[in-house]
Amino acid sequence: MKTPTLGPAPVPSGSDVHAAADRIRPYIRRTPLLDVETGGRRVLLKLEYLQRSGSFKLRGALNAMLSGPSDDHVVAASGGNHGLAVATAASLLGMSATVYVPRTVPEAKARRIEATGVRLVRHGATFAEAASAAEEVAARPRHRFVHPYDDPAVAAGQGTVAAEILADAPDVDSVVVAVGGGGLAAGTALALGKPECAPGTPRATSGGRRVVAVEPEHCRCLHDALAVGGPTDSAVDSVAASATGASRAGALPYAVLAAHDVASVLVSDEEILAARDLLWEECRIAAEPAAAIPFAAWLAGRVPGERPCLVVCGANADWAPTG
Repeated sequence: MKTPTLGPAPVPSGSDVHAAADRIRPYIRRTPLLDVETGGRRVLLKLEYLQRSGSFKLRGALNAMLSGPSDDHVVAASGGNHGLAVATAASLLGMSATVYVPRTVPEAKARRIEATGVRLVRHGATFAEAASAAEEVAARPRHRFVHPYDDPAVAAGQGTVAAEILADAPDVDSVVVAVGGGGLAAGTALALGKPECAPGTPRATSGGRRVVAVEPEHCRCLHDALAVGGPTDSAVDSVAASATGASRAGALPYAVLAAHDVASVLVSDEEILAARDLLWEECRIAAEPAAAIPFAAWLAGRVPGERPCLVVCGANADWAPTG
């Protein structure tokens, strides 16, 4: 079966997720599952916030950086977590890197990026402005841009989260993820689907398992893209915007997700913060707001499936629990 293309880059498949798992295994932590009971209901949590760099983003960054020339100077743009992942990967691999972030980046994330020794550049008020500046620099000879989500190697690397979930809990019938530009959701779809089923073929099967893609109500680029049939500009206004603040879903993630069985769910900022606080109260998990988004959807009864697994994707925030 010919792999369809999106522009110059091939759309990844499930086999790319398995290859990514082998490639990044020496550098990542295999994060655990936690079976939690709250309010008389049980749910599985994938504790990806325990990953090196404090989020799942390290997986995609490592896979992309290991897939290209090791002597390139890597350039990234990020609301924080991808930049920290690229910076951490650069330190692990002995590579040089520059990370562009908007001036609104949370100080906790900026501080951690700088602590790795890479160059941090604050530019613009939004991720889009930071990304534009980063891409200009990355056009220089022997420089390479690692996109946070619109990159086949990044999406395949993020899919290793779901691959671990299925290996550890094969009875899971839905995997619930927060969405920024769509890289984690796309990688999850690839991991759940059969490797031989590529986007562009009749709807890919995933053995009855569903991807549940959750976004803040006012930071919903994937939801809007699925509604209109393609990536479209969306507003960015959420307490979780530093991690979910893409104004437009990635073309590659959209191509993957449009071919899979994806449930798109929205939650309010109030629900996100309440879920974050409950994660602390019930489990002593100090998650950043974006990482509580799947839990918020589950608490609200918006997650399909009898045996869901929620990805707690990051913990790069400084906050004080209320109790």
